[in-house]
Amino acid sequence: QVELVESGGGLVQAGGSLRLTCNASGRTVSSYSMGWFRQAPGKEREFVAAIRRSTGRTYYSDSVKGRFTISRDKNTVYLLGDTVYLQMSDLKAEDTAVYYCTGGSDWPPRKDWGQGTQVTVSS
Repeated sequence: QVELVESGGGLVQAGGSLRLTCNASGRTVSSYSMGWFRQAPGKEREFVAAIRRSTGRTYYSDSVKGRFTISRDKNTVYLLGDTVYLQMSDLKAEDTAVYYCTGGSDWPPRKDWGQGTQVTVSS
C-alpha cells in the first residue's frame, strides 16, 4: 500500500515562490514514477509535472515550464519511500489550485493520489 502526503501549500503573492513536498511511503514507491496534478475551482484536474522512475527525466505542462521544477530524493523518514518536491517560482494567480501528488507505474502517474494541498496566489 502506498501513502502520499503533501505539505507546503499556502498563500503567496504573485511573483513569489513555494515548495511543495510529498512524502511517499510504501513498498512499491521505489518502482513508481511520481508527479503533480492540480485542480482549480470550477476546472478539471490537470497535469503539472512528472518525473520518470526509469530515467529521472522530467516533464512539465506548458503553463508551468520554466517556472516549476520537480525533483525526487530518498525519504529520510520512511525506510520504504521517497520524497518528491515541486519548487514553484514566479507564481501567478492562475496557479491557484489544490495540488495533488501522484505515483504509479503508468504514465503520467495516476494510480495513487495524495489528499492535496491548497496553493493560493494573490494578485
